[in-house]
Amino acid sequence: MTQEENASADAEAHVPQGSDYVSDREFADFPISAELLKGIHDHGYKTATPVQAETIDPALAGKDLLVRAKTGTGKTAAFVIPLIERIPAGERGPRAIVLAPTRELAQQIAEEAESMARHRGIGVATLVGGVPINPQIAALEAGASLIVGTPGRVLDHIRRKHLDASKVDMACLDEADEMLSMGFYEDVTSILGATQDGRQVLLFSATISKETERLCAQYLKDPIEIRLSTDGDHVEGIEHILYTTDPQQHKVRTLLYILDVEDPDAAIIFCNTREDAATVASYLDRQGLDAQLISGELPQKQRTRVMNRVKAGEVRFLVATDVASRGIDISDLTHVVNYALPPDPAVYMHRIGRTGRIGKKGTAISLVGGADLNTRRVLERDKKVEFETRELPDAETAIRARVDRQARTIKNAMGTMVFESYLPTVRALLERDDGEALLAASLRAFFQWNRRRVALAAGIDLEAEEEERRQHREEKASRKKGGRKSSTGGQKRGRGRRRDDDDDGGRRESRASTDDLDALLSEGAGGGSDDKPKRKRRRRKKSSNEDSGGSAPEAKSSGGSDLDALLSEG
Repeated sequence: MTQEENASADAEAHVPQGSDYVSDREFADFPISAELLKGIHDHGYKTATPVQAETIDPALAGKDLLVRAKTGTGKTAAFVIPLIERIPAGERGPRAIVLAPTRELAQQIAEEAESMARHRGIGVATLVGGVPINPQIAALEAGASLIVGTPGRVLDHIRRKHLDASKVDMACLDEADEMLSMGFYEDVTSILGATQDGRQVLLFSATISKETERLCAQYLKDPIEIRLSTDGDHVEGIEHILYTTDPQQHKVRTLLYILDVEDPDAAIIFCNTREDAATVASYLDRQGLDAQLISGELPQKQRTRVMNRVKAGEVRFLVATDVASRGIDISDLTHVVNYALPPDPAVYMHRIGRTGRIGKKGTAISLVGGADLNTRRVLERDKKVEFETRELPDAETAIRARVDRQARTIKNAMGTMVFESYLPTVRALLERDDGEALLAASLRAFFQWNRRRVALAAGIDLEAEEEERRQHREEKASRKKGGRKSSTGGQKRGRGRRRDDDDDGGRRESRASTDDLDALLSEGAGGGSDDKPKRKRRRRKKSSNEDSGGSAPEAKSSGGSDLDALLSEG
Protein backbone atom coordinates (compact mmCIF):
# COMPACT_ATOMS: atom_id res chain seq x y z
CA MET A 1 0.00 0.00 0.00
CA THR A 2 1.38 3.39 -0.99
CA GLN A 3 1.85 6.30 1.42
CA GLU A 4 -1.15 8.06 -0.16
CA GLU A 5 -3.32 4.95 0.26
CA ASN A 6 -2.22 4.64 3.88
CA ALA A 7 -3.17 8.27 4.54
CA SER A 8 -6.54 7.72 2.89
CA ALA A 9 -7.15 4.59 4.96
CA ASP A 10 -6.27 6.48 8.14
CA ALA A 11 -8.71 9.26 7.25
CA GLU A 12 -11.48 6.75 6.58
CA ALA A 13 -10.71 4.91 9.81
CA HIS A 14 -11.70 7.97 11.83
CA VAL A 15 -14.95 9.65 10.91
CA PRO A 16 -15.96 12.41 13.35
CA GLN A 17 -19.02 11.46 15.35
CA GLY A 18 -21.35 13.41 17.63
CA SER A 19 -23.41 16.56 17.42
CA ASP A 20 -20.39 18.81 18.11
CA TYR A 21 -18.53 17.75 14.97
CA VAL A 22 -21.01 16.89 12.23
CA SER A 23 -23.72 18.96 10.52
CA ASP A 24 -25.87 18.34 7.47
CA ARG A 25 -24.33 21.24 5.50
CA GLU A 26 -21.48 21.08 3.04
CA PHE A 27 -19.39 24.18 2.31
CA ALA A 28 -20.77 24.15 -1.24
CA ASP A 29 -24.16 25.01 0.31
CA PHE A 30 -22.94 28.39 1.62
CA PRO A 31 -23.16 31.59 -0.47
CA ILE A 32 -19.39 31.83 -1.00
CA SER A 33 -17.29 32.33 -4.12
CA ALA A 34 -15.90 29.48 -6.18
CA GLU A 35 -12.36 30.66 -5.43
CA LEU A 36 -12.87 30.45 -1.67
CA LEU A 37 -14.67 27.10 -2.00
CA LYS A 38 -11.67 25.72 -3.89
CA GLY A 39 -9.35 26.92 -1.11
CA ILE A 40 -11.58 25.26 1.50
CA HIS A 41 -11.59 21.97 -0.41
CA ASP A 42 -7.82 22.19 -0.96
CA HIS A 43 -7.49 22.58 2.80
CA GLY A 44 -9.29 19.26 3.23
CA TYR A 45 -12.70 20.54 4.38
CA LYS A 46 -15.95 19.38 2.79
CA THR A 47 -18.66 19.20 5.48
CA ALA A 48 -19.15 22.02 7.99
CA THR A 49 -19.10 21.44 11.72
CA PRO A 50 -22.08 22.78 13.72
CA VAL A 51 -20.25 25.94 14.85
CA GLN A 52 -19.38 26.67 11.21
CA ALA A 53 -22.93 25.91 10.06
CA GLU A 54 -24.40 28.27 12.68
CA THR A 55 -21.85 31.07 12.30
CA ILE A 56 -20.94 31.52 8.63
CA ASP A 57 -24.32 32.74 7.31
CA PRO A 58 -24.87 35.59 9.83
CA ALA A 59 -21.20 36.56 9.63
CA LEU A 60 -21.44 36.78 5.84
CA ALA A 61 -24.47 39.04 6.34
CA GLY A 62 -22.31 41.45 8.34
CA LYS A 63 -23.87 40.72 11.73
CA ASP A 64 -21.95 41.10 14.99
CA LEU A 65 -21.58 37.73 16.70
CA LEU A 66 -20.83 36.38 20.16
CA VAL A 67 -20.01 32.70 19.71
CA ARG A 68 -19.36 30.12 22.40
CA ALA A 69 -18.27 26.63 21.39
CA LYS A 70 -15.99 23.92 22.71
CA THR A 71 -12.35 23.30 21.81
CA GLY A 72 -11.59 21.39 18.63
CA THR A 73 -14.91 21.99 16.83
CA GLY A 74 -13.63 24.14 13.97
CA LYS A 75 -13.99 27.68 15.34
CA THR A 76 -11.08 29.04 13.27
CA ALA A 77 -12.73 28.26 9.94
CA ALA A 78 -16.02 29.58 11.34
CA PHE A 79 -14.66 33.14 11.38
CA VAL A 80 -11.89 32.94 8.76
CA ILE A 81 -14.24 31.89 5.95
CA PRO A 82 -16.67 34.83 6.24
CA LEU A 83 -13.83 37.32 6.71
CA ILE A 84 -12.11 36.12 3.52
CA GLU A 85 -15.38 36.14 1.57
CA ARG A 86 -16.29 39.67 2.67
CA ILE A 87 -12.90 41.07 1.59
CA PRO A 88 -13.13 41.88 -2.14
CA ALA A 89 -10.97 39.58 -4.28
CA GLY A 90 -7.57 41.09 -5.00
CA GLU A 91 -8.06 43.78 -2.33
CA ARG A 92 -4.92 45.63 -1.24
CA GLY A 93 -4.69 47.19 2.21
CA PRO A 94 -6.04 46.13 5.62
CA ARG A 95 -9.75 45.32 5.77
CA ALA A 96 -9.98 42.72 8.57
CA ILE A 97 -8.07 42.12 11.82
CA VAL A 98 -8.02 38.91 13.88
CA LEU A 99 -6.54 39.09 17.39
CA ALA A 100 -5.36 36.07 19.40
CA PRO A 101 -3.70 35.81 22.85
CA THR A 102 -0.55 33.90 21.84
CA ARG A 103 1.90 33.82 18.97
CA GLU A 104 1.26 30.14 18.24
CA LEU A 105 -2.50 30.61 18.00
CA ALA A 106 -2.10 33.67 15.76
CA GLN A 107 0.31 31.80 13.49
CA GLN A 108 -2.05 28.83 13.33
CA ILE A 109 -4.97 31.08 12.33
CA ALA A 110 -2.84 32.85 9.72
CA GLU A 111 -1.72 29.56 8.17
CA GLU A 112 -5.32 28.38 7.82
CA ALA A 113 -6.39 31.74 6.39
CA GLU A 114 -3.54 31.76 3.83
CA SER A 115 -4.49 28.26 2.70
CA MET A 116 -8.13 29.16 2.15
CA ALA A 117 -7.55 32.63 0.64
CA ARG A 118 -4.90 31.67 -1.91
CA HIS A 119 -7.29 31.59 -4.91
CA ARG A 120 -8.89 34.97 -4.08
CA GLY A 121 -5.67 36.98 -4.27
CA ILE A 122 -5.95 38.11 -0.66
CA GLY A 123 -2.73 38.66 1.30
CA VAL A 124 -2.40 37.67 4.97
CA ALA A 125 0.04 39.37 7.36
CA THR A 126 1.02 37.68 10.64
CA LEU A 127 1.98 40.23 13.29
CA VAL A 128 3.39 38.61 16.43
CA GLY A 129 6.15 39.41 18.88
CA GLY A 130 9.43 37.58 19.35
CA VAL A 131 10.31 37.54 15.64
CA PRO A 132 11.93 40.11 13.29
CA ILE A 133 9.65 43.00 12.46
CA ASN A 134 10.93 43.77 8.95
CA PRO A 135 9.17 40.83 7.20
CA GLN A 136 5.94 41.95 8.86
CA ILE A 137 6.44 45.50 7.57
CA ALA A 138 7.09 44.07 4.11
CA ALA A 139 3.84 42.06 4.22
CA LEU A 140 1.89 45.19 5.16
CA GLU A 141 3.56 47.24 2.44
CA ALA A 142 2.72 44.49 -0.06
CA GLY A 143 -0.96 45.16 0.61
CA ALA A 144 -2.06 42.41 3.00
CA SER A 145 -5.78 42.80 3.62
CA LEU A 146 -6.26 40.21 6.41
CA ILE A 147 -4.21 40.96 9.52
CA VAL A 148 -3.71 38.24 12.15
CA GLY A 149 -1.71 38.92 15.28
CA THR A 150 -1.30 39.37 18.99
CA PRO A 151 -2.57 42.63 20.49
CA GLY A 152 0.83 43.98 21.55
CA ARG A 153 2.50 43.64 18.16
CA VAL A 154 -0.56 44.79 16.17
CA LEU A 155 -0.83 47.93 18.31
CA ASP A 156 2.91 48.49 17.90
CA HIS A 157 2.53 48.50 14.10
CA ILE A 158 -0.40 50.92 14.33
CA ARG A 159 1.57 53.33 16.52
CA ARG A 160 4.60 53.14 14.21
CA LYS A 161 2.34 53.98 11.23
CA HIS A 162 3.15 50.67 9.53
CA LEU A 163 -0.50 49.59 9.80
CA ASP A 164 -3.31 51.95 8.81
CA ALA A 165 -6.44 50.47 10.41
CA SER A 166 -8.76 53.30 9.37
CA LYS A 167 -10.31 51.20 6.57
CA VAL A 168 -10.63 48.03 8.63
CA ASP A 169 -14.34 47.21 8.79
CA MET A 170 -14.13 43.69 10.31
CA ALA A 171 -12.53 42.58 13.57
CA CYS A 172 -12.47 39.21 15.32
CA LEU A 173 -11.22 38.19 18.76
CA ASP A 174 -10.41 34.51 19.18
CA GLU A 175 -10.25 33.12 22.73
CA ALA A 176 -11.68 36.50 23.74
CA ASP A 177 -12.25 35.70 27.40
CA GLU A 178 -8.78 34.29 27.96
CA MET A 179 -7.16 37.12 26.05
CA LEU A 180 -8.96 39.85 27.98
CA SER A 181 -8.21 38.15 31.30
CA MET A 182 -4.51 38.38 30.46
CA GLY A 183 -4.61 42.16 30.65
CA PHE A 184 -5.13 42.97 26.97
CA TYR A 185 -8.31 44.99 27.43
CA GLU A 186 -6.64 48.38 26.88
CA ASP A 187 -4.71 47.13 23.84
CA VAL A 188 -7.79 45.54 22.30
CA THR A 189 -9.92 48.65 22.76
CA SER A 190 -7.13 50.82 21.33
CA ILE A 191 -6.95 48.61 18.23
CA LEU A 192 -10.73 48.59 17.78
CA GLY A 193 -10.77 52.35 18.27
CA ALA A 194 -8.37 52.72 15.33
CA THR A 195 -10.75 50.88 12.98
CA GLN A 196 -13.82 52.19 11.16
CA ASP A 197 -16.89 53.20 13.10
CA GLY A 198 -19.59 50.60 12.71
CA ARG A 199 -17.10 47.83 12.01
CA GLN A 200 -18.32 44.22 12.25
CA VAL A 201 -17.08 42.50 15.41
CA LEU A 202 -16.93 38.75 15.95
CA LEU A 203 -16.15 37.41 19.42
CA PHE A 204 -15.33 33.75 19.99
CA SER A 205 -15.09 32.78 23.64
CA ALA A 206 -15.59 29.71 25.81
CA THR A 207 -17.03 31.77 28.66
CA ILE A 208 -18.20 35.34 29.19
CA SER A 209 -16.26 37.37 31.75
CA LYS A 210 -16.93 40.93 32.94
CA GLU A 211 -14.27 42.21 30.54
CA THR A 212 -15.96 40.46 27.63
CA GLU A 213 -19.32 41.89 28.67
CA ARG A 214 -17.79 45.38 28.73
CA LEU A 215 -16.38 44.87 25.25
CA CYS A 216 -19.74 43.60 23.98
CA ALA A 217 -21.57 46.61 25.40
CA GLN A 218 -19.06 49.04 23.91
CA TYR A 219 -18.38 47.61 20.46
CA LEU A 220 -21.03 45.07 19.42
CA LYS A 221 -24.28 46.22 17.74
CA ASP A 222 -27.26 43.98 18.50
CA PRO A 223 -25.03 40.90 18.47
CA ILE A 224 -26.37 37.47 17.62
CA GLU A 225 -25.35 35.08 20.39
CA ILE A 226 -24.60 31.57 19.23
CA ARG A 227 -24.02 29.07 21.98
CA LEU A 228 -23.14 25.49 21.26
CA SER A 229 -21.73 22.99 23.73
CA THR A 230 -18.61 24.45 25.34
CA ASP A 231 -15.65 23.04 27.24
CA GLY A 232 -17.43 24.20 30.39
CA ASP A 233 -20.40 21.97 29.61
CA HIS A 234 -18.81 18.63 28.83
CA VAL A 235 -16.14 16.97 26.73
CA GLU A 236 -17.19 13.68 25.20
CA GLY A 237 -15.03 10.60 24.76
CA ILE A 238 -12.63 11.42 27.62
CA GLU A 239 -11.58 8.95 30.31
CA HIS A 240 -10.89 10.80 33.59
CA ILE A 241 -8.22 9.15 35.77
CA LEU A 242 -7.29 10.45 39.21
CA TYR A 243 -4.25 9.73 41.39
CA THR A 244 -4.20 11.05 44.95
CA THR A 245 -0.67 12.27 45.66
CA ASP A 246 1.36 11.22 48.70
CA PRO A 247 2.58 14.24 50.73
CA GLN A 248 5.65 12.20 51.75
CA GLN A 249 6.81 11.90 48.13
CA HIS A 250 7.61 14.84 45.90
CA LYS A 251 4.97 15.26 43.21
CA VAL A 252 7.44 15.30 40.32
CA ARG A 253 8.66 11.84 41.33
CA THR A 254 5.05 10.70 41.59
CA LEU A 255 4.46 12.04 38.09
CA LEU A 256 7.40 10.04 36.78
CA TYR A 257 6.04 6.83 38.30
CA ILE A 258 2.60 7.46 36.79
CA LEU A 259 4.06 8.11 33.34
CA ASP A 260 6.10 4.92 33.68
CA VAL A 261 3.01 2.76 34.26
CA GLU A 262 0.47 4.64 32.10
CA ASP A 263 2.94 4.93 29.21
CA PRO A 264 1.04 7.53 27.11
CA ASP A 265 1.90 7.83 23.43
CA ALA A 266 1.73 11.65 23.39
CA ALA A 267 0.67 14.05 26.14
CA ILE A 268 0.52 17.65 27.25
CA ILE A 269 1.45 18.04 30.92
CA PHE A 270 -0.31 21.13 32.31
CA CYS A 271 1.18 23.01 35.26
CA ASN A 272 -0.40 25.88 37.17
CA THR A 273 2.84 27.90 37.42
CA ARG A 274 5.91 28.46 35.29
CA GLU A 275 8.16 27.25 38.11
CA ASP A 276 6.37 23.89 38.16
CA ALA A 277 6.51 23.65 34.37
CA ALA A 278 10.27 24.31 34.30
CA THR A 279 10.90 21.79 37.08
CA VAL A 280 8.77 19.06 35.50
CA ALA A 281 10.33 19.50 32.04
CA SER A 282 13.90 19.49 33.38
CA TYR A 283 13.33 16.50 35.63
CA LEU A 284 11.63 14.35 32.97
CA ASP A 285 14.27 15.30 30.41
CA ARG A 286 17.07 14.24 32.76
CA GLN A 287 15.22 10.98 33.41
CA GLY A 288 15.51 10.20 29.72
CA LEU A 289 11.92 10.98 28.74
CA ASP A 290 11.33 13.00 25.59
CA ALA A 291 9.95 16.14 27.28
CA GLN A 292 9.92 19.70 25.94
CA LEU A 293 8.92 22.91 27.70
CA ILE A 294 6.84 25.56 25.94
CA SER A 295 6.98 28.86 27.78
CA GLY A 296 6.58 32.56 27.16
CA GLU A 297 10.19 32.93 28.34
CA LEU A 298 11.59 30.88 25.45
CA PRO A 299 12.95 32.78 22.44
CA GLN A 300 10.44 32.69 19.59
CA LYS A 301 12.87 30.80 17.36
CA GLN A 302 13.10 28.02 19.90
CA ARG A 303 9.35 28.02 20.56
CA THR A 304 8.69 27.61 16.85
CA ARG A 305 11.20 24.77 16.66
CA VAL A 306 9.56 23.01 19.62
CA MET A 307 6.09 23.36 18.08
CA ASN A 308 7.30 22.06 14.73
CA ARG A 309 8.69 19.01 16.47
CA VAL A 310 5.46 18.53 18.41
CA LYS A 311 3.31 18.69 15.29
CA ALA A 312 5.69 16.30 13.51
CA GLY A 313 5.20 13.76 16.31
CA GLU A 314 8.84 14.01 17.43
CA VAL A 315 8.01 15.11 21.01
CA ARG A 316 6.26 12.75 23.39
CA PHE A 317 5.66 15.06 26.36
CA LEU A 318 4.97 18.78 26.04
CA VAL A 319 5.05 20.64 29.37
CA ALA A 320 3.18 23.95 29.50
CA THR A 321 1.11 26.41 31.49
CA ASP A 322 -2.43 27.10 30.31
CA VAL A 323 -1.63 30.40 28.60
CA ALA A 324 1.60 29.24 26.96
CA SER A 325 -0.32 26.30 25.43
CA ARG A 326 -2.90 28.47 23.65
CA GLY A 327 -2.96 27.70 19.96
CA ILE A 328 -1.36 24.28 20.32
CA ASP A 329 -3.33 21.94 18.08
CA ILE A 330 -2.05 18.35 18.10
CA SER A 331 -4.36 16.09 16.14
CA ASP A 332 -3.29 12.78 17.70
CA LEU A 333 -2.82 13.80 21.32
CA THR A 334 -3.78 10.75 23.40
CA HIS A 335 -3.39 12.14 26.94
CA VAL A 336 -3.68 15.32 28.96
CA VAL A 337 -1.91 15.24 32.33
CA ASN A 338 -2.77 17.71 35.08
CA TYR A 339 0.23 18.11 37.37
CA ALA A 340 -2.33 19.78 39.65
CA LEU A 341 -5.97 20.60 39.16
CA PRO A 342 -6.47 24.25 38.18
CA PRO A 343 -8.30 26.46 40.71
CA ASP A 344 -10.96 27.21 38.09
CA PRO A 345 -12.93 24.07 37.08
CA ALA A 346 -13.64 25.61 33.65
CA VAL A 347 -9.90 25.55 32.96
CA TYR A 348 -9.88 21.80 33.59
CA MET A 349 -12.59 21.35 30.96
CA HIS A 350 -10.61 23.45 28.50
CA ARG A 351 -7.43 21.49 29.18
CA ILE A 352 -8.96 18.10 28.58
CA GLY A 353 -10.47 19.40 25.35
CA ARG A 354 -6.95 19.18 23.91
CA THR A 355 -7.37 15.41 23.68
CA GLY A 356 -10.33 13.59 22.18
CA ARG A 357 -10.48 16.23 19.43
CA ILE A 358 -12.83 15.91 16.48
CA GLY A 359 -14.67 13.08 18.19
CA LYS A 360 -11.64 10.92 19.00
CA LYS A 361 -11.11 9.18 22.33
CA GLY A 362 -8.75 10.64 24.92
CA THR A 363 -7.48 10.24 28.47
CA ALA A 364 -7.10 12.86 31.20
CA ILE A 365 -4.81 11.99 34.13
CA SER A 366 -4.81 14.25 37.19
CA LEU A 367 -2.55 14.35 40.24
CA VAL A 368 -4.73 15.51 43.09
CA GLY A 369 -3.76 16.68 46.58
CA GLY A 370 -5.53 18.44 49.42
CA ALA A 371 -5.49 21.85 47.73
CA ASP A 372 -7.36 20.40 44.73
CA LEU A 373 -10.33 19.10 46.71
CA ASN A 374 -12.68 22.01 45.94
CA THR A 375 -12.02 21.85 42.18
CA ARG A 376 -12.62 18.12 42.22
CA ARG A 377 -15.95 18.53 44.02
CA VAL A 378 -17.18 21.14 41.54
CA LEU A 379 -16.14 19.00 38.58
CA GLU A 380 -17.96 15.98 39.96
CA ARG A 381 -21.06 17.89 41.09
CA ASP A 382 -21.54 20.54 38.39
CA LYS A 383 -19.67 19.18 35.36
CA LYS A 384 -20.66 15.54 35.99
CA VAL A 385 -17.06 14.38 35.64
CA GLU A 386 -16.70 10.76 36.74
CA PHE A 387 -13.16 10.16 37.96
CA GLU A 388 -11.67 6.69 38.01
CA THR A 389 -9.42 6.63 41.07
CA ARG A 390 -6.27 4.56 40.66
CA GLU A 391 -3.71 3.57 43.24
CA LEU A 392 -0.33 5.24 43.04
CA PRO A 393 2.30 2.88 41.67
CA ASP A 394 5.09 2.04 44.06
CA ALA A 395 8.72 2.50 43.12
CA GLU A 396 9.21 -1.18 42.29
CA THR A 397 6.26 -1.29 39.87
CA ALA A 398 7.27 1.96 38.21
CA ILE A 399 10.90 0.96 37.85
CA ARG A 400 9.89 -2.39 36.36
CA ALA A 401 7.79 -0.60 33.75
CA ARG A 402 10.63 1.87 33.12
CA VAL A 403 13.13 -0.93 32.68
CA ASP A 404 10.88 -2.58 30.09
CA ARG A 405 10.67 0.74 28.22
CA GLN A 406 14.41 1.35 28.42
CA ALA A 407 15.12 -2.21 27.34
CA ARG A 408 13.03 -1.65 24.23
CA THR A 409 15.01 1.51 23.50
CA ILE A 410 18.31 -0.36 23.84
CA LYS A 411 17.09 -3.19 21.61
CA ASN A 412 15.97 -0.71 18.96
CA ALA A 413 19.46 0.80 18.93
CA MET A 414 21.31 -2.52 18.90
CA GLY A 415 21.00 -2.81 15.16
CA THR A 416 23.17 0.28 14.71
CA MET A 417 26.15 -0.92 16.74
CA VAL A 418 28.57 -3.77 17.29
CA PHE A 419 28.37 -4.79 20.94
CA GLU A 420 29.30 -8.49 21.18
CA SER A 421 32.92 -7.78 22.06
CA TYR A 422 31.74 -6.04 25.25
CA LEU A 423 29.92 -9.08 26.66
CA PRO A 424 33.01 -10.39 28.52
CA THR A 425 33.50 -6.92 30.01
CA VAL A 426 29.89 -6.87 31.24
CA ARG A 427 30.27 -10.27 32.87
CA ALA A 428 33.47 -9.12 34.56
CA LEU A 429 31.86 -5.88 35.74
CA LEU A 430 29.04 -7.79 37.40
CA GLU A 431 31.64 -9.51 39.57
CA ARG A 432 33.17 -6.25 40.80
CA ASP A 433 32.05 -4.41 43.93
CA ASP A 434 31.60 -1.23 41.89
CA GLY A 435 30.13 -3.06 38.92
CA GLU A 436 26.58 -1.76 39.34
CA ALA A 437 27.76 1.85 39.51
CA LEU A 438 29.91 1.41 36.40
CA LEU A 439 27.05 -0.15 34.45
CA ALA A 440 24.70 2.61 35.60
CA ALA A 441 27.14 5.22 34.30
CA SER A 442 27.39 3.29 31.02
CA LEU A 443 23.59 3.25 30.66
CA ARG A 444 23.44 6.97 31.32
CA ALA A 445 26.05 7.57 28.64
CA PHE A 446 24.10 5.33 26.24
CA PHE A 447 20.83 7.19 26.70
CA GLN A 448 22.58 10.53 26.27
CA TRP A 449 24.18 9.25 23.07
CA ASN A 450 20.90 7.79 21.84
CA ARG A 451 19.06 11.04 22.48
CA ARG A 452 21.63 12.94 20.42
CA ARG A 453 21.48 10.26 17.72
CA VAL A 454 17.70 10.57 17.38
CA ALA A 455 17.90 14.37 17.47
CA LEU A 456 20.58 14.41 14.77
CA ALA A 457 18.44 12.20 12.55
CA ALA A 458 15.64 14.74 12.96
CA GLY A 459 17.99 17.61 12.12
CA ILE A 460 18.05 18.94 15.70
CA ASP A 461 21.20 20.41 17.23
CA LEU A 462 20.77 19.86 20.97
CA GLU A 463 24.00 21.65 21.84
CA ALA A 464 22.93 24.71 19.85
CA GLU A 465 19.54 24.70 21.56
CA GLU A 466 21.16 24.58 24.99
CA GLU A 467 23.51 27.43 24.04
CA GLU A 468 20.50 29.49 22.90
CA ARG A 469 18.76 28.85 26.23
CA ARG A 470 21.89 29.86 28.15
CA GLN A 471 22.28 33.09 26.18
CA HIS A 472 18.59 33.90 26.60
CA ARG A 473 18.82 33.40 30.38
CA GLU A 474 21.86 35.68 30.55
CA GLU A 475 20.19 38.37 28.42
CA LYS A 476 17.04 38.21 30.51
CA ALA A 477 18.99 38.45 33.75
CA SER A 478 20.85 41.46 32.38
CA ARG A 479 17.63 43.18 31.33
CA LYS A 480 16.03 42.44 34.67
CA LYS A 481 19.02 43.90 36.52
CA GLY A 482 18.86 47.02 34.39
CA GLY A 483 15.11 47.29 34.98
CA ARG A 484 15.60 47.25 38.75
CA LYS A 485 18.09 50.08 38.50
CA SER A 486 15.79 52.21 36.40
CA SER A 487 12.87 51.65 38.74
CA THR A 488 14.80 53.26 41.58
CA GLY A 489 14.98 56.39 39.46
CA GLY A 490 11.26 56.83 39.64
CA GLN A 491 10.13 54.82 36.61
CA LYS A 492 7.47 52.45 37.84
CA ARG A 493 5.67 49.87 35.81
CA GLY A 494 1.92 50.51 35.87
CA ARG A 495 -0.37 47.70 36.87
CA GLY A 496 -2.49 48.31 33.80
CA ARG A 497 0.37 47.94 31.36
CA ARG A 498 -0.12 45.15 28.85
CA ARG A 499 1.49 41.82 29.52
CA ASP A 500 3.57 39.84 27.07
CA ASP A 501 1.53 38.20 24.34
CA ASP A 502 1.89 34.78 25.90
CA ASP A 503 2.88 35.48 29.49
CA ASP A 504 0.84 33.54 32.05
CA GLY A 505 -0.46 36.62 33.76
CA GLY A 506 2.68 37.38 35.71
CA ARG A 507 1.18 35.45 38.60
CA ARG A 508 4.60 34.54 39.96
CA GLU A 509 8.06 35.49 38.86
CA SER A 510 9.71 32.51 37.24
CA ARG A 511 12.98 31.34 38.72
CA ALA A 512 15.68 29.52 36.83
CA SER A 513 14.78 25.86 36.51
CA THR A 514 18.04 24.84 38.15
CA ASP A 515 17.06 26.75 41.30
CA ASP A 516 13.72 24.91 41.37
CA LEU A 517 15.53 21.60 40.96
CA ASP A 518 17.98 22.48 43.73
CA ALA A 519 15.07 22.91 46.11
CA LEU A 520 13.49 19.69 44.92
CA LEU A 521 16.61 17.59 45.01
CA SER A 522 17.61 18.72 48.48
CA GLU A 523 14.39 17.21 49.82
CA GLY A 524 15.48 13.68 49.11
CA ALA A 525 14.02 10.54 47.61
CA GLY A 526 11.59 9.74 50.35
CA GLY A 527 10.54 13.31 51.10
CA GLY A 528 8.70 15.97 49.28
CA SER A 529 6.53 17.68 51.87
CA ASP A 530 6.90 21.22 50.71
CA ASP A 531 6.18 22.73 54.10
CA LYS A 532 9.16 21.06 55.81
CA PRO A 533 12.14 21.61 53.54
CA LYS A 534 14.79 21.99 56.24
CA ARG A 535 14.00 18.70 57.94
CA LYS A 536 13.96 16.96 54.57
CA ARG A 537 17.36 18.38 53.70
CA ARG A 538 18.88 17.02 56.92
CA ARG A 539 17.29 13.66 56.34
CA ARG A 540 18.55 13.62 52.73
CA LYS A 541 22.13 14.32 53.76
CA LYS A 542 22.10 11.59 56.38
CA SER A 543 20.55 8.96 54.12
CA SER A 544 22.97 9.81 51.31
CA ASN A 545 25.97 9.17 53.54
CA GLU A 546 24.47 5.93 54.81
CA ASP A 547 23.62 4.66 51.32
CA SER A 548 27.13 5.31 50.04
CA GLY A 549 29.08 4.28 53.06
CA GLY A 550 29.66 7.88 54.12
CA SER A 551 31.49 8.80 50.96
CA ALA A 552 28.75 10.68 49.10
CA PRO A 553 29.38 14.42 48.99
CA GLU A 554 26.69 16.82 50.10
CA ALA A 555 24.59 18.18 47.23
CA LYS A 556 26.05 21.36 45.77
CA SER A 557 24.13 24.35 44.53
CA SER A 558 24.64 23.63 40.85
CA GLY A 559 21.49 22.25 39.25
CA GLY A 560 23.35 19.57 37.30
CA SER A 561 25.07 18.01 40.32
CA ASP A 562 21.86 17.89 42.33
CA LEU A 563 19.95 16.48 39.42
CA ASP A 564 22.49 13.70 38.95
CA ALA A 565 22.01 12.83 42.63
CA LEU A 566 18.26 12.61 42.23
CA LEU A 567 18.53 10.51 39.09
CA SER A 568 20.79 8.04 40.78
CA GLU A 569 18.11 7.37 43.37
CA GLY A 570 15.38 6.24 41.00
